[in-house]
Amino acid sequence: MLQAEQPYDLLPPTFIIFICIFDFFEKGNYVYTFKKRCLEDLELELPDETTTMLLNTQGTHGEISKDLKSFYDYVNNHIVTTDFTKQIDDEISYLKLDTKVRREFMLMEARLLDERRDGIAEGEAIGMAKGEAMGVTNANIATAKRMLSKGCYSLQDIAELTNLSLADVEKLTEEA
Repeated sequence: MLQAEQPYDLLPPTFIIFICIFDFFEKGNYVYTFKKRCLEDLELELPDETTTMLLNTQGTHGEISKDLKSFYDYVNNHIVTTDFTKQIDDEISYLKLDTKVRREFMLMEARLLDERRDGIAEGEAIGMAKGEAMGVTNANIATAKRMLSKGCYSLQDIAELTNLSLADVEKLTEEA
């Protein structure tokens, strides 16, 4: 949203809101609000005016408005208790009847599922590759230790035959 060299303060305030039907942090708060802070100096806040809020519909602590409380009741029990939740319910009912919106929602849901499956497959492939690399390394180390125990191979030969660095082979001799 910003051009090169434009300052952060030109960004409009941004709110990211998660509506959770469970208490993610298990602290009982109705609302959890976060701003970006520097971990090295908690007094420094990133001036992008981004606020992330988790609305906990199962919360029991904190002050919330009547409308937000009625919204939580609507999310949890589908009960309309105020004009605010009536508007929400009417809009949801309208959108459910709109075939174009339903189709787009279903396509989006299918895309998200595909992305999730792709992400899982990618993660498994990365894990397998790392596991195989660790297995090869461990096997090479075991082979080098056996070669060292025989005492008839030079450190250079062991490094060359096991694909370990000379420094790694020297460390193995120190461990023995």
